[in-house]
Amino acid sequence: MGKEVSESCVDSLLTEMVASYCDRFYANKSELAARRIEAIGYQVGHQLSERYTMERPRFTDHLEAIKFICKDFWSEVFKKQIDNLKTNHRGTFVLQDNRFRWLAHMSVDPSLENGGASQDPSDAGESKAAQATSMHLYFPCGIIRGALSNLGIPCAVSAEVSNLPACSFVVRIKA
Repeated sequence: MGKEVSESCVDSLLTEMVASYCDRFYANKSELAARRIEAIGYQVGHQLSERYTMERPRFTDHLEAIKFICKDFWSEVFKKQIDNLKTNHRGTFVLQDNRFRWLAHMSVDPSLENGGASQDPSDAGESKAAQATSMHLYFPCGIIRGALSNLGIPCAVSAEVSNLPACSFVVRIKA
């Protein structure tokens, strides 16, 4: 029987980690905070991938490894599979999660929506909300990159949000 951690504990840990790196450690350097959060995710993904593939044979191609991430790995980490996988068959994969758990409880502070220097008062709130959301996505991007790196697939991972809590992770395999 494997060790499990309460979902609420992981959610709280992620929230506090992002807050610490963004507000305390790198308050005026969001790019450094993002890199550090992604690096922590990379280590977590690398170690989880090692654990989950211990008794499996090595994957023979990129598609097989990506399918493992979408089905088995995602199920272990998020208790559900990726909702949709798309590829251009040239090294780019899009993993769609229509209800990404770590974004499901995100909300925008209403006071942010009413204050701002732009013509449209909601721009400042949307900007702050988008920045907060993107900071929370560096960690899972790191997890995916670390897991694939452990499987011998160097890649770059980015995230896109269209409608909360839906999220797409774009994986670009490095040649």
